[in-house]
Amino acid sequence: MGAMSLYRGAVRKTFERIQTAFQSRGAAAFLLAAVVLGVLVGFATAVMAWGIDVLETLTAEFGEWSAWGRAAFLVTIPLGILASWLLNKRWGPGVSGGGVTETMVGLGLHGGYLPTRVVPAKIVATVAVLGTGGSGGREGPAALIGAAIGSSLSRYTNFDHDKIRSLVAAGAGAGIGASFNAPIAGMLFAMEVILGSFAIRHLNAVVIASVGAAVTSHLLLGEEQFLTSPPHALGSFAELLLYILLAAIAVGFGLLYLKVLDGAAQIRLPSKVPMWITPVAAGVVVATIGIFWPESLGTGRDFLSGLLALDEPGDFVWGTLFIIAAAKVVTSALTRAGGGSAGSFMPSLVIGGAVGAAFAQAVQPLWTLDSLNPGAFAIVGMACAFATIARAPMTSVIIVFEITGNYELILPLMLGAALATYAGDRFHPESAYTMPLKRKGITLPKNEDIDLLDTVDVRAVMQPTDDVLRPWNTLAEAAEFFDVSSHHGAPVLSDQEKLLGILTLSDITKAGGPSHAVSVAEAMSSDVITVTPDAPVSAALSRMATLGVGRLPVVSELDRFEVVGMFRRESVVKAYDSALSLSKGRELYRERNRIRTQPGADFFEVIVPDKSSVANRDVADISWPKDNVLVSIQRSSSVMVPHGKTTIRTGDTIIAFGSPDAHERLRALVATLSQPKERS
Repeated sequence: MGAMSLYRGAVRKTFERIQTAFQSRGAAAFLLAAVVLGVLVGFATAVMAWGIDVLETLTAEFGEWSAWGRAAFLVTIPLGILASWLLNKRWGPGVSGGGVTETMVGLGLHGGYLPTRVVPAKIVATVAVLGTGGSGGREGPAALIGAAIGSSLSRYTNFDHDKIRSLVAAGAGAGIGASFNAPIAGMLFAMEVILGSFAIRHLNAVVIASVGAAVTSHLLLGEEQFLTSPPHALGSFAELLLYILLAAIAVGFGLLYLKVLDGAAQIRLPSKVPMWITPVAAGVVVATIGIFWPESLGTGRDFLSGLLALDEPGDFVWGTLFIIAAAKVVTSALTRAGGGSAGSFMPSLVIGGAVGAAFAQAVQPLWTLDSLNPGAFAIVGMACAFATIARAPMTSVIIVFEITGNYELILPLMLGAALATYAGDRFHPESAYTMPLKRKGITLPKNEDIDLLDTVDVRAVMQPTDDVLRPWNTLAEAAEFFDVSSHHGAPVLSDQEKLLGILTLSDITKAGGPSHAVSVAEAMSSDVITVTPDAPVSAALSRMATLGVGRLPVVSELDRFEVVGMFRRESVVKAYDSALSLSKGRELYRERNRIRTQPGADFFEVIVPDKSSVANRDVADISWPKDNVLVSIQRSSSVMVPHGKTTIRTGDTIIAFGSPDAHERLRALVATLSQPKERS
């Protein structure tokens, strides 16, 4: 017993030292925590992927050993979903399901708190479901695992509330980035879906953690564990008409997925039926479908990689691909409804990819202008379906960039994602991640940081152009310029100080590296994306993220060839550091939303009696009970909205909002009589 006490005391002192060390080093310690977070999330994601791969192999060997073949899924899938369901009952909500919704709830209603115990339980549950043939993705669970690690790390280091939000979101984005080996997509998913904000103060941690997790998982797993695709290009501008039609069809399948997912989640067996029948029955139905269309089971990574590699019609006929897409809708929805731990990210990509490839094969005999590329249409179908299901258009476009490694499909991707997002909002306002919240009557507070970004002009944060490059400079001189200035890109101006183009380090690399024989004019990009000084910062940031660039020339409103400054990411960080530090109002807003979701929360009135301990005191000087929100104070015939300097008077009626327990604690506080002052 004494040894155990000594051990606990040593652990407590160790954590106290860690907290003190992190608090004393400010921003540097926070960024170090983001690095540690990325490595931990990458390791956890690699363990989960490895476990799924091992169990998939054992499941296949069981089918061969038993001579059941695909019929073995009738045993393995129900057992996998049942295991996830049991883990959820034992370790609490969040073990089953996708994971993204639970992360959003943790951020919006619980101040970023996610229990550490969910990490091992979620890994085991996901391995059990996907390794045995259950349908879904590992990306949603990876997001929750990463967010829980970020939440735990922030608690042990005792960071403030805003940094906790950053690390939780960074962990979720790192999980996505590690699953796909796509750090930029992970970053955007965290900002676009988890946080709902592109606030710069969160960006550093999210970027660092996403990169660290992607690198770690790639080193541990190798290339074969990730979704890959060869580069594809737009055949002709006339094909854009076909891509618009494909977007409409992909939106239809995306909406079908949302409807089936929502409907399956609301299926309830009679009360007399044992609860464990639900996961078993769902598993049997999923397995039965999988016997006929095995491509609809598991993560679908290998099947989708095969579709993306197509540059001509493959082994599947278009009708079969449409059936597989519909089968994937049903199997992934039932896997989730039965209590399985599986995400919606990968199913949406598989559905979109199958629809895109099927559409290209169906239209090819009727399209006489050129030969259609099924792989290219599969990629655009992926983006459209994911944008419909997740309402994350930027993530849907960027993840395709990282999977394919080129930008040749930028036009159909952006067009399809925009149309899919618009149509999705028009016909089904809720995404796959917000539907479970709507069923429970929970409305998460909307993040308001983007409003602040809308109120800040580029003029306030842009940097001076200082030195610029000239078209006659050699690439060797440009490389030396970048080395001295520490910039990665710079505008190219003419003798008349007019913008001709922009040169980046990547342009120098593409041209063969620093050379005295190649000029800047030969290697620069002449089609420059610019921004004006009066544009809001949010527009500039959105443009940079969409195009995947790190800088924008700022040009005059009157002359788009006159450069007046440069908009870079680092300038924004400094400009917003003080403006975004005033987060007290946001914390109070989140507190009200948290109290509102508690059972029995309601408005109530308390009258201040004579000689009450709160009488003749300012609101700011009173220690109000937890989970109370003061709404108004009624004094005689007037009603006041209280603030810190409002003085409580005898006879006032305090109107508050909170839980029943908070109501009783407030009554007790007001009823407490003030103590008379002792005479000296």
